[in-house]
This record gives sequence, structure tokens and C-alpha cells, in this order.
Amino acid sequence: MIKILIVEDEPNMRLGLKDNLEFESYEVDIATDGEEGLNKILDNNYSLVLLDVMLPKKNGFDVCKTVRKKGITTPIILLTAKGEEIDKVLGLELGADDYVTKPFSIRELLARIKAILRRGENFTSGDLKNKMISLGKLQINFLSYTALEGKDSVQMSHKEIDVLYYLWKKRNQTVSRDELLNEVWGYEENPTTRTVDNFILKLIQKVEKDHNHPQVILTVHGIGYKLVD
Repeated sequence: MIKILIVEDEPNMRLGLKDNLEFESYEVDIATDGEEGLNKILDNNYSLVLLDVMLPKKNGFDVCKTVRKKGITTPIILLTAKGEEIDKVLGLELGADDYVTKPFSIRELLARIKAILRRGENFTSGDLKNKMISLGKLQINFLSYTALEGKDSVQMSHKEIDVLYYLWKKRNQTVSRDELLNEVWGYEENPTTRTVDNFILKLIQKVEKDHNHPQVILTVHGIGYKLVD
């Protein structure tokens, strides 16, 4: 059974999300403020968390940051009324997997939930012969969303790992920006190809031994990117 936690303080929104998710046969748990949500995430094994940003007691960004620092890799989708790019970027950098801006359609939200859960299933497939994959100066564990440089942990968001995993699956092939948007983000709306470029830039800085002269993640000008092994 797929169990989803909704952390939302607005009663009508909370009830609407709960009803729609249960209609889709998900098991649903709820929390009404950030502290309750954080405690439930720490004490339970959820398949996914819907986390409002503007919450009483502890905001969604702080909850997300704490969860990731505890090493919990449960997928998190942020729900935010703010549309500014800085808020979206901050959420993703803190380890959120995705965000939706209110007001949003339930259909869009369900599509994003299914895309994230589907990627999680893919990570358990047989194409990962070894848990640790060497890429540049890093050792990546795609199953646990962790990365090491030597013995030191390297902080990477879930989305960065997702992008890297897709490039690794398609290694030695050119992958277009649109393909990454469709296959990794799982929907055709925002973010844009600029967002893809920003993620790739961060990955190059983390993966490459010399990010000024990439050897692992190469830019194919006018098309996209290629990961070479």
C-alpha cells in the first residue's frame, strides 16, 4: 500500500487532497502544522509527502531541510502559494523533489505524484548491478540518494540525483533538454529548459574533478547533454 502524508494547515485544502488521494487508492495520513508533520515523517515510513511551505510552528522549508539532514530520502512535493523563482529553487536545493504552486489542479498534482513514485520503482530495477556507481570524483548510490567524495558526504537534492541517474542510464548518448524535462520532471509545464541547464551546471561542479574542463558530463551544443563513462 502506498502511504502519503499531507502536511497542510488549511482545512479545506487538506480535506480536498485527502479525498482525492483516497479516491486514487492511496492510504493517507495528515498533519496540520510543521512540527507534527516533521515528527510523523521521522516516525513513519511514507511513500511520499505533500508538504505545504507556509505552516504554523515550523515552515515547510525547515521541515524539508531537517528531514534530509536526518538522512530520510522519502520523496517530498512542496505546496506553495508563492510563485517567485527563488522560493522554488530554494525548495529544490533543500532536497524537495518537486513543487506545485497554488492554485493547482488535482490532475496535475496526481500526475506529478505518479511520476515521482514511478521513478522510485525504476531505481529498484535490475539495471543497477552495483549500488555504488563511480562518476567523476563521486561515488553515487542511486538507491539511497547519497553521494560520497572519498569518505565525505556530498549534499545533493533528489532532483539532482534523478537527473544524474537518467543521464547515467543513457550514458554515451546525447540527451536533449526536452527529454530530460519529460522523463525526469514528468510533465510539460514549468520548469523550463533553463532549469535543466541550472541543474546540469550544479552537477558538473559536483561531479567533475575540474569543472572548467568537464570529462564526464559533456554539453552537446544546441541539443543537450551526454554522460560518458
